[in-house]
Amino acid sequence: MKCVFLSMVIGFISLSCTNQKKEEKQVVEVFPVTSPILMDTTLQTDYVAEINAIQNVEIRSRVKGYLDKVYVDEGKFVKEGQLLFSINNLELNEQVMKASAMLKSSIAELRATEIDLNNVKRLVEKNVVSNTELEVAKSKVEIMKAKVEESKANEAFSKIQLSYTKIKAPFSGIVNRIPNKIGSLTEDGTLLTTLSKNDQVFAYFDVSEKEYLNYSTNFKANTEQSNNVILILANGKEHAFRGKIETSDGEIDPNTGNIAFRARFNNPDKILKHGASGKVRLLKKYQNVLIVPQKSTFEIQDKMYVFVIDNNNKVKSRPITSKTRMPHFYIIDSGLTKEDRIIYEGIQNVKDGMTIKPQFVEMNEIKADLGHVNTLK
Repeated sequence: MKCVFLSMVIGFISLSCTNQKKEEKQVVEVFPVTSPILMDTTLQTDYVAEINAIQNVEIRSRVKGYLDKVYVDEGKFVKEGQLLFSINNLELNEQVMKASAMLKSSIAELRATEIDLNNVKRLVEKNVVSNTELEVAKSKVEIMKAKVEESKANEAFSKIQLSYTKIKAPFSGIVNRIPNKIGSLTEDGTLLTTLSKNDQVFAYFDVSEKEYLNYSTNFKANTEQSNNVILILANGKEHAFRGKIETSDGEIDPNTGNIAFRARFNNPDKILKHGASGKVRLLKKYQNVLIVPQKSTFEIQDKMYVFVIDNNNKVKSRPITSKTRMPHFYIIDSGLTKEDRIIYEGIQNVKDGMTIKPQFVEMNEIKADLGHVNTLK
C-alpha cells in the first residue's frame, strides 16, 4: 500500500513538472515592432575649410634704399594704382639724369653726322669727292642712329628703375601688416606688406575619394545643390551668403586619399579675411526614401541585417543595404519595403525562427523618442 501511494505521489510530481515546462515553453516575449516609412529629408555634411582671398599678394621692394614715406595704414582699403610707399634712392635719380644727358649728346652727334652727310652728297654731285666718302658718311649716320636708340633704351631703363621707388597697389584691396617703418633700409625683395582682395573668398576643403565620386554622380546632376553651399564661421554662425562649388583638384592626394574642392563665397562686407578657418556645409536632398532606425539593425561580417516579422509573428533575419547614414536612422537602398514589419528594439535577445508577440510602435513615436521631430518629415 505504501508503495502504491509513493508511486502516485511521484507520478503527480512528474506530471506537474511536465505541465510547468509546457507553460514555460508557451511564454511568448513581447518586442516593439515598427515599419519603414517613406519620407523626404535633407542631409548636411560639414568639411573643415581654409578661407583664402581671391587675390592675396606680397608687396616687395624691387630696389635698394631707405623707406622714405608710408602713405597707407594697416587694415585700410586702397584702390588700384594708389601710392603705398616711396623709397629714397639718390643713385637712381643720378642714373636717370645721366641717361638723359647721354641721350641728348647722342641726338646732337646724330644731327652733326647728318649735316656732314648732306655736305658729302653735294660734294659728290660736284665730283669733288668719291662715292666712297659718301658711303662712309652714311655709315656714320647709321652708327649714330643706333647710339641714339641705345641712349633712349638706357634712359627708359633708368626711369623704370626709378619708378620702382614708388610702390603702388596692383589692385584694390585691404593692406595687411607693415613690418618696416619709415627710415628702414630696404633691399631688393624686402617685404613691405601684403594686399588682399576679399570682396569674394575661396573656401578650400578636402573630401574622400568615395565622397568625390558621389558628388560627381549626384551633385553635378543637380546644380541647385552644388550652388547652395553654406559656410560655417569659426564662431559657429552661418555666413550670410551662400556659395558655389567651382572646381576640384586634378588629382587625389596619394597620402590622404582626399581631393580638394574649391567653393566661392561673396563677401561684400569684408567680414571674411584671408587665412580664416571655417566649415563648408554641403546639403543633399533625398525625396521619397525609405528609412529605418539604426537600433533596428545589426552587422555580421560587414553586412547589415534586420529582423523581419512574418504573418505568423515568426522572426527571420534579412540582409539590407543602405544609401547613407543620418542621425539615428539609415536610408535604405534595398532589402525592405514599407509593408515589412521589423523589430525596433531588443534585437540582441532575438534569434532566427523565434516567435514573438509584436507591439507595434508608430514611426512618429520613434522620431520623438530620438529627438528628430523637426528633422524628419
